[in-house]
Amino acid sequence: MSTTPLPPPPTNVLPEHVSPHTPCASALRDLRKIMVGDLGLKNHHRGSYLLSRSLASPRRTDAGLVAVVEDENKNLIEMSLHHQAEEDERAGEDFLGIGKVLIVKEPYIVKIIDDSDEERLAIRVEHASDVIFLPEWDERIPNFWQKYIVPDLIPVSMWKAQGNFHFGKARYFSAIECYTKALEGCPTAEEAQILRLNRALAFIKSKHFDGALSDLDSASKIQKPNEKALFRNASALYGLERYRDCCETLKTLCLEYPKNGEARAELTRAINRLAEQKYGRYSFSQLYKKVSIDGPRLLDQATFIGPICVKAAGFRGRGLFTTKPVKTGELLLCEKAFAYAPKTQVDVAISILSPGYGIATEEKLTTVVVQKLYRNPSLIPAITDLHHGSYKPVDVAEVDGTPIIDTFLVKRIINLNGFDCPLSDRESYMTNPLDGMDLVKKPDEMMSQGCGLWHMASYMNHCCIRNVGRAIIGDMMIVSATKDLPADTELTTWYAIPSADNHTELQTTLDGWGFNCDCEMCKDHQVTKESVLSKRKSLRADCQECAKDFEEMNVAKMESLFRALEDTHSRPASEVPRLSVYDVALILARLYMRKTDAYETINWSLKVLSSLGFFIEGGNMPRIANPPEPLVVRQWGLGVGVCIECWLMLAIAYFHVAPDLESQAWECARLSYKICTG
Repeated sequence: MSTTPLPPPPTNVLPEHVSPHTPCASALRDLRKIMVGDLGLKNHHRGSYLLSRSLASPRRTDAGLVAVVEDENKNLIEMSLHHQAEEDERAGEDFLGIGKVLIVKEPYIVKIIDDSDEERLAIRVEHASDVIFLPEWDERIPNFWQKYIVPDLIPVSMWKAQGNFHFGKARYFSAIECYTKALEGCPTAEEAQILRLNRALAFIKSKHFDGALSDLDSASKIQKPNEKALFRNASALYGLERYRDCCETLKTLCLEYPKNGEARAELTRAINRLAEQKYGRYSFSQLYKKVSIDGPRLLDQATFIGPICVKAAGFRGRGLFTTKPVKTGELLLCEKAFAYAPKTQVDVAISILSPGYGIATEEKLTTVVVQKLYRNPSLIPAITDLHHGSYKPVDVAEVDGTPIIDTFLVKRIINLNGFDCPLSDRESYMTNPLDGMDLVKKPDEMMSQGCGLWHMASYMNHCCIRNVGRAIIGDMMIVSATKDLPADTELTTWYAIPSADNHTELQTTLDGWGFNCDCEMCKDHQVTKESVLSKRKSLRADCQECAKDFEEMNVAKMESLFRALEDTHSRPASEVPRLSVYDVALILARLYMRKTDAYETINWSLKVLSSLGFFIEGGNMPRIANPPEPLVVRQWGLGVGVCIECWLMLAIAYFHVAPDLESQAWECARLSYKICTG
C-alpha cells in the first residue's frame, strides 16, 4: 500500500455524521422566506427557504463545495453544498462564485469547528434538489443584487449569441441557461428550432440526455429532423444506453445523408454495443488492455443479460434466477456499472466503511449517482426500486419542474447494493488462495480499486457457498457460473467473504443487510460443538506456526495437522466445503511442487480442490485401473482464485507421470481462470 501522506485537513471540519433527513417536497411558492438570524442548530426549518448571495470564491474540500454567503440583511454564514457537479463538469465559480445568488429550500444547520477550536453554525445542503441556482437575470433576485434590471428587453438573438459564447468556452450549464432564456422570449419557429438544437447539444455535453431528447422531440414537431437533429438524437440515445433505438436513428441518418462519415462510424460503434447487449460478445483481453493503461476507468461497453431473471426469493426479498440450465463457466451477466467511483491514493489511506470501500470513495459514488439521476429522471425508478431497508423516502417525484433526489436514499441503496472493486487478474489470484484466509495474506494488489453500483447484479443474494464468480474489469462486472446450475436456480454471491475463523464476524457483517445466512456451511457451524471449534482453531494456529519457515517446514507434522483438522469435520466436503483445511493442503502442494515430487503435488492439489467442494474422479496417483480412468469433474466447488493455481500445478505434474490427463487439467485451469477473471 502506498505510504503517500494524507493532505492536511480542510480549515473547517464538518460533522462526520449528519442525521438522515428527507429533501424538501414543497414548491417554492408554498415556502416562506427566512433570514440567517432565524436559523437554529440542527433545525431543518421545514416550510422555509433562504435567499443568499455568495461573497467569496468557493473551495472544494472533502466536506463539499464551501462558500460564505449573505442574506438580504447582510448577515453572513458559511454554506457547504454536497453532491453537486464535479469541478471538471461544472466549475464551482460558475454557480457559487462571487455574486452568485441561490435559494436553499428548508435549510439544515450544523455546527462546525475551525482550526482555532471555535464553533459556529453553517448551512449544510445534502440534497441537490434543495438548491435553486438563480441566473443573473432572474426576477427573484433583489434589485440591489440584480445585474440585469430589464432582461426581457434583450432580444432573442443576443441570448442565443451569449449561449453560443458559453458553449464555445465549454460552460454548458451557462449555455443552457441562455438558450432557455431565449426560448422564453418570442422566437420565431425557425429560431426556436435552432435554439432547441443548440440546447440539446449543450444537454448532451453536460450528460442531460433526457433533456436533449425532449428538446429534439419538440424540434421535430416543428419540421422534419435534419442532419444535426438526427445525430444529436442518436448521441442522447447512446448516452442512455438505448442502443437499438440509437442504431435505428443512425441508419436513418446514414440513408438521408450518405456522405456523413462520422455517422457511419457512430453506427458501427452502436452496432458493436448492440451485439454485446444481445449476444454477450466481448473481447475481454482488449478490455484488460484498456483498463491497464491508467488503472480503473469507465469503459465504452454495453450490458449483456444472459439466461437470468429477477424473481421473488422468499425471506431474501428478490433474487436472480436462471431461466434455463447453464454450464460451469457460462457467462450469465456482463454489466456496465450504473455508476462507478475509482479509489485514489488518498482514499486508500482513509478508514474503511463496511461493506469494504473507503468513506471518501463512497461519497464520490453517491455524488455520481445523485447527479446522474438528477440530470436524467427517466433512470430514477430502476435505482430507487432497489432494496433500501426501512428507509422511508418522500412520495413526491418532482417539484418546481425538477426531480427530487433523496441523497440519503441513494446512500442507503449504495450501502446495501454497492460492490467494491478488487483487481481481477491471474497474478492476484495466484498469490491469494481465498480472500479472508489467514495462512496466505491478501496482497495490496487485491485491495479495492473503487466502488460501483450495478443494477442487475444488485439482485444477487449472499450465500457462503456461492454458485457464481464475479470479476471486475474497469466498470464492467462479469458474472459466471461456478458449477452446473439447473433452471430456476437462485444465483448467489458473497456479500462478506467466509473463512475458517470469521463465522461470528461474518454473521455480524450480514446483520447490516438484515439477514442471516442459512447455507450448509453456516448450518454445520451452528451444530458443531464448541469444543470441536476450539480444537480446530488450535490446530490452525499450529499450522501457521509450522508454516512460518516454508523451506525448512516439518512436512510430516504439517500432514499430521492436516489429517487432524479433517477429523474435526463430519460432513463430506462436497456438501460442506472445508475452509479450515484447504489452505493447509495448498501449502503442502506448493512444497511438493517445489521439490518436483509429481505424485505428491497431484495428491495434495486434489485435496485442495476436494476441500473446496470439488468432486473429482480419476485423477489420483498411483493409477491402478488398466486402462487408466480419465479425469472427470463430477462437481465443481467454490470458484476461487486458488483453483487456477491448483489446476496449473496438476497440469505440470500430469505432464511427467500421466500425460493423458495434462490437457484436461489445462482446460480446467482455463475454466477456473474464466470464472475468476472474466
